[in-house]
Amino acid sequence: MQKQYLERIFPCLRWLQDYNRGQFSSDLIAAVIVTMMLIPQSLAYALLAGVSPQVGLYASILPLILYAIFGTSRTLSVGPVAVASLMTAAAIGNLGVENDLDYLNAAIMLAFLSGVFLILMGLLKLGFLANFLSHPVVSGFITASGIIIGFSQLKHILGIQASGDNLIDLGETLLTNIADVNLVTMALGFSVLAFLYWSRRGLKRRLTALAGPVPALQLIPRIAPVLAILLSSVVAYAFTLGDYGLALVGEIPAGLPSPVLPNFSNGTWVDLIMPAILISIIGYVESVSVGRTLAAKRRQKINPNQELIGLGSANIGSAVSGGFPVTGGFSRSVVNFDAGAETPLASFMTAIAIAIATLTLTGALAFLPNATLAATIIVAISGLIDFGVLKSTWKYAKSDFMAVFATIVITLLAGVEMGVLSGVLISIFLHLYKTSRPHIAEVGQIPGTEHFRNVDRHTVITHPGILTLRLDESLYFPNATYLEDQILKRIADSEDLKHIILMCTAINEIDVSALEILEALNQYLKDLGIGFHLSEVKGPVMDSLKNTSFLEHLNGQVFLSQHQAIQGLLQRRYERARQDPDYIDYQI
Repeated sequence: MQKQYLERIFPCLRWLQDYNRGQFSSDLIAAVIVTMMLIPQSLAYALLAGVSPQVGLYASILPLILYAIFGTSRTLSVGPVAVASLMTAAAIGNLGVENDLDYLNAAIMLAFLSGVFLILMGLLKLGFLANFLSHPVVSGFITASGIIIGFSQLKHILGIQASGDNLIDLGETLLTNIADVNLVTMALGFSVLAFLYWSRRGLKRRLTALAGPVPALQLIPRIAPVLAILLSSVVAYAFTLGDYGLALVGEIPAGLPSPVLPNFSNGTWVDLIMPAILISIIGYVESVSVGRTLAAKRRQKINPNQELIGLGSANIGSAVSGGFPVTGGFSRSVVNFDAGAETPLASFMTAIAIAIATLTLTGALAFLPNATLAATIIVAISGLIDFGVLKSTWKYAKSDFMAVFATIVITLLAGVEMGVLSGVLISIFLHLYKTSRPHIAEVGQIPGTEHFRNVDRHTVITHPGILTLRLDESLYFPNATYLEDQILKRIADSEDLKHIILMCTAINEIDVSALEILEALNQYLKDLGIGFHLSEVKGPVMDSLKNTSFLEHLNGQVFLSQHQAIQGLLQRRYERARQDPDYIDYQI
């Protein structure tokens, strides 16, 4: 019992007890590859978040270790990511912070608040709340965020000033300052962009053609950013390009971060609560989606509520080490998985490697051009931009298309915070809209069977005077009136209606508001002389109904199956016709 309790708190104990040398070798190889990918990403996403480059490295050490202890995914790679970095910059930009120290404190505070919020959600087992943000809406938000990120980095590629957290402001400031383009910066920036895109596409095709789909060779293009950093730094140093206006990273202090906590005395934390919540929600949804996908490939599973605690711990760790909000990265996690990572120890090793780099390699990054980091960001986020979701949702469901389209437009025009809020509201509205107008089918019996199907889709047997409606949704306050309207409409269209059967196959719950409408409908049908019956009511629903007086006043019967309902009503009609010659004898 105690062992299970400890494993629930520290999921790492489950895989540590069976850890072996073969897993260690696989984890070590994956850690080396992910480290080479994470170093340039950490520096680049720090630039995107608006903090010093070394802060990106700080955010890639302790968070990885804490997630390895408390997380449940064996291959998820936690650290700085593009969307969270952009949301960090947007949130702090709204505060009007004037100096670097206050800016960094705000970033640390965001990470801390995000961590606290995620851990609280995990302890309260509220992981299901993320389901209110639909996948198409998340895809739309990430697509729009990717576009904003790309435009925000053009200022570093062109060597000009630009600002704004939406497409309009960014485009306006870029056009205003376009005359100040630095040709040296632009030449270097576009050269790095061309190299990185070629390494992703052309180099990958050549490696496949030469050696076939060898997993190790396929990972080579993933570490191209490291080569881009090395080459561009050498070029900048050799030709003293800094003297020609090329912006460089400059001296990065060596050493590990000192423990720190955010300063809450200035009161800015109040303004950061909502951005922290939004960053947490988006980060959690992205992480869980990646974690589930990778876990399924190895027939593993993750615990969504424990993931909240794992990601929350990672963000607390980032704050303590002077970093900014982190979450699970899609591209890094896929690389970690493809490189053969077996357990979270691979992330632990990656953290150690990043720590060594922070101690020894920061001096070599002084001549790293900002344009190189910007190019790295642009190439990294290009995979996030997916307009295919518009095409697929248009074909499948127009309502989902409108939700995705609205999220993209609002994010592009109003910024990422409004984009997230609109995404949440649109997802909830879309859910309520769909459930408020549930599918209601008139059903009939398939000849020779006891099965009942939609009369519009199948050749079925129906009986005059008997109407069976199947509600394909739970019955609660947004849709109960819709059901009532549909029944009243059918009554108005049929003068000979004697019985209405509500087939409850898909009804998992009936709330109090819906029950009141059913009671009123039952009384109305009783006054009209129309029987109101239920069939195939699920056990939990029947238990709830038995706790009320609804069944006592029901103007009809509750049947175990739809077949029994039809047979029972037809038999009653037959017996009534035999007793009363004036009774209309419908053919059975």
